[in-house]
Amino acid sequence: MKTIVLNKPGEFEVTETVQPTEELQAGEALVKVHRIGICGTDLHAYTGKQPFFTYPRILGHELGVEVLAVAEGVSNVKVGDKCSVEPYFNKTEDHAVQRGFTNCGENISVFGVHEDGGMREFFKIPAQYLHASKSLGYDQLALVETLSIGCHAVNRAKVGNEDTVLVIGAGPIGMGACQFAMAAGAKTVMLDINESRLDFCLKHIKVDGTVQVDQEADVTEKRIREQFDGNLPTVVIDATGNKFSMANTLQYTASAGRIVFVGLFPGDFSFHDPYFHKKELTIMASRNSLPADFDQIIEMIENGQIDTDPWITHKIVFTDIADHFDSWLKPETGVIKAMLELS
Repeated sequence: MKTIVLNKPGEFEVTETVQPTEELQAGEALVKVHRIGICGTDLHAYTGKQPFFTYPRILGHELGVEVLAVAEGVSNVKVGDKCSVEPYFNKTEDHAVQRGFTNCGENISVFGVHEDGGMREFFKIPAQYLHASKSLGYDQLALVETLSIGCHAVNRAKVGNEDTVLVIGAGPIGMGACQFAMAAGAKTVMLDINESRLDFCLKHIKVDGTVQVDQEADVTEKRIREQFDGNLPTVVIDATGNKFSMANTLQYTASAGRIVFVGLFPGDFSFHDPYFHKKELTIMASRNSLPADFDQIIEMIENGQIDTDPWITHKIVFTDIADHFDSWLKPETGVIKAMLELS
């Protein structure tokens, strides 16, 4: 079967590997890959900047797949089902997993990051990680994992219709967070440095407002207050992974507010402690997502509560990845979500 391997930073190889032929083990399913979304993790791995990563690696964890076979006893999916893949595999039933936090177990292995993923035509997978839909297409199913990151952040913050929300970072994760915050009934504003991204959010994600970052944090704060009737937002979700942006969230959040860090900064960062104590803020991390997030998203897309139409801006044939990947790293390319198509 055709397989794409990232041998080292900057070097993809389209090769042939052996198609799975051995008998399925208890609880497993065999799937055919139809769509692969390209995510920030893939871009970071390609540039050599992804933490906890080793080479060579088969990338791919945003997947739309078809079930070809299931082992005896599998009941959550059947042959022919179209599915999204939940790529967070736990190798042990540690304390976090026992408590339901399957997104951050001590021995978690993310498919396509810590172990070989879905940039191949077929693979076997524990069927518990498959989420089926009767009506969604493969493009939509491949977007579910992307959307789940923002969804989980919004759920972590327990956003409700009494909240006001500022999302920082107009990439796919931030845009997803906006969609779920708005679906929860909260006035939601996007903040970013890139004017064209902000325009995209207004036109296609239909956020309630946008703020362009100024070099002076006080000027940015003033612009934020203008969006919220003179107040600061009760929830700030930072999807940048930028230590300066993350530090500024304490200034931009209302007293007794909640801050959720979704973006990962691979190092230390500091914040102004007086803001933290004076405002009695709550700061949370948000990692990956939960099975319930996948089910929630699929249902919301099926019901028309979440619109996926604006998301996919670039689509190519699976085997042409090496000809396009470098361009997707450039902001002027305008990539929101690139998708690999197998069939």
